[in-house]
Amino acid sequence: MQDDRRQIQTAVLGSADSDEPLMLPLEAIELDAFRRRHEHDTYWCGLLLGGCGGQLTTKLYTDRACHFAHFPDPDGQPHVCRRRARGVNSADHLYVKSAAAAWLRSRGEQARFDFTQPDGAPVGSVVDIQFKYRGLRVHLDQTVAPVWDSESEPVLGVSVPVDRDTLVDRWYVHRIRLDSEGTARRVFIGTEAFARETEWFGLDQCELTERGLSTPAVERIVQSRRTPPPTRWSPGKARKGPDADARARGLMRRLADARKVDSVVMVRRVCGEIAGLTGVSEETQRQLAAAVQEAQNWLDEQAEARRDLFARLNQAATDEDARQVRELLLLVNATAAHDRTEAEDAIVDKATDYFAGLSHATQQLIEAEAAADRAAAEAAARVRTILRSLRRHDAYTHELQPQMETLIRSAAAAGNRLTARQTAEVATWKERMAAGVPPRPLYKQVARRYWIQRSCPRCHAGQGKDCVLAEGTDAGKARDFPHDERLQPIVDERKAKQKAIPRPWRVYEVTCPDCGRSPNAPCKSPSGPHRSRVELAQEYSRLRKHPPKR
Repeated sequence: MQDDRRQIQTAVLGSADSDEPLMLPLEAIELDAFRRRHEHDTYWCGLLLGGCGGQLTTKLYTDRACHFAHFPDPDGQPHVCRRRARGVNSADHLYVKSAAAAWLRSRGEQARFDFTQPDGAPVGSVVDIQFKYRGLRVHLDQTVAPVWDSESEPVLGVSVPVDRDTLVDRWYVHRIRLDSEGTARRVFIGTEAFARETEWFGLDQCELTERGLSTPAVERIVQSRRTPPPTRWSPGKARKGPDADARARGLMRRLADARKVDSVVMVRRVCGEIAGLTGVSEETQRQLAAAVQEAQNWLDEQAEARRDLFARLNQAATDEDARQVRELLLLVNATAAHDRTEAEDAIVDKATDYFAGLSHATQQLIEAEAAADRAAAEAAARVRTILRSLRRHDAYTHELQPQMETLIRSAAAAGNRLTARQTAEVATWKERMAAGVPPRPLYKQVARRYWIQRSCPRCHAGQGKDCVLAEGTDAGKARDFPHDERLQPIVDERKAKQKAIPRPWRVYEVTCPDCGRSPNAPCKSPSGPHRSRVELAQEYSRLRKHPPKR
C-alpha cells in the first residue's frame, strides 16, 4: 500500500466520527486567523470523509497552498492514509446535510440523512434525505445513476448528465452546487428545463410543496404549462377596508412595480382592479386615468415587442438558424410564457421540434458557445465590480491579493467585452501587483508607536499624523493603514541590526516526533523541547542552508 501524497483540504471537528465539516484556508495569512479561531479544537481525518480516523494538524506555507496533514506514526514514520477524496469538495456531502437540516428546521420539518453507498459507491457520492411523506436523493457525482420513478426525487450535481427526453417529459430537474465561502461551502439549488438556462437559488428561496422541492423557477415553469383556475370568492364576515383614495394609491404603486419588473399579466390585472374602483375623489380619478393610459401605452409596446419576438423565432426556425432559435426560445420562455395564442404555440412547437431534432453534437456545440458568451459577460461584470472597489485604494497591498487574482482571471475571460478605460485600469493594477509586497504586510510588522514618529514620503503626512489616500476618487481621506514607504525604513533598520545576531535553531517550527505537538506549540515536557524535536529542527535548518542537488 502506497501513501497518497495529495494535499488534504477538508477535515471534521472534534472526533473521527464527527459530521461537522471544515475546510482549510489556502493562504497563509488566512490560516493564521483560522488557527486562532480554532485554537481549542481538534481536526480529524473523518470516517464520513472516507478517512482513516487519525488526528490532523495544519501546515502553513507561504510558497504553496496550506493544507491538513497527519501526525507521524509512533515509530516516527509518515502516516499512511487510504483516503480517496482530499480536495475542497471532498466534504460536500456533510455540508449538504448541515445546510439541508438547518433549512428543514426553519420550516418545521425533521429529516433523516443517510450517506448510502449503492453498489459499493464511495461515501459522499449520494446523500439520501428522508422527511415526512417524501424524500430527496442528492447525486453529487456520476457514480450512481439517478432513478426518476423512485419515491425520492433526484437532485443532480453539476457534473451529472441528464438527457433532453428526461427534461421534456419531467418539465424540469433540480441541480445542486456548492460554492466556497471562507472555510465553509454554501449550497445552491438550480432548476434546469428544456431550452431554458439553469437558474440558481439559495436554499432560503426554495420550498417544499406537494410536487416536492420547488424553486421560483419551478413555479414559473408550472404556471406557463397550465392556466390556474380563477380564485373563488367565499362570503364571510364583512371587514372594513381602506378608503377608496388609499386603495387607489396602493393600486398605482402596484402598477408602477409591475411595470418595473416587466410583468404584463400583473399590469393587466391591476388595470382591471382600477377600472372597478369607485368612490374616489376627482383628483385621484385624474391620477388613475393618467396611470392607466400610461400602462395601456406600455402594454401596446409590449404587445408589439411580443409580435416581433415570435416573428423572429418563426423566421429563425424557418431558416434553420440553430443558434438564433436557441437564444429566442430562451427569451420566449422567459418573457412570453403566459396567455399564448394558438399561433404563438405553433411557432414555439415548430422551433422546439427543430432544435430537439438537431444532433447531440450540434446541440452540445451551440450550448458550449452560449456558455462561453455567458461566461465572458459575467467575467466583464465582475471586472467592473472589482475595479469600482479598487478605486478606493491608491496602492497594492497584501489584502487586495484575492481581488487581484479574480480581476486578472476575469479580465482574461472577458476578452474584448472590456472598454479601453477598463483595460487600462486592469493594466495599471497588474503593474502595481507585479511590483510586489512582502508576504506579511508591513503595517503588521511595525507598531503605530514607531511609525507615527516619522513623516510619510508618499502622502507627506507629518509626524503624529495618519496617512491619507494619495490617489483615486477618495484622495485626501484617511487611510486604513500607513503607506509602505513610511514603514519600510523601520523594517530595514531592524534587519540591519539583526544581521550580526546568530539565529537560534527553529525548534518550534516542526512537529515534535515524541509528543506530537504541532508547530509553534511547546512540548509537553517540563524541561523544554524533546531532543528528537531539536535534532529534527537542526536537520531542517541544515537542508535549508545546503539543499540536496538534483
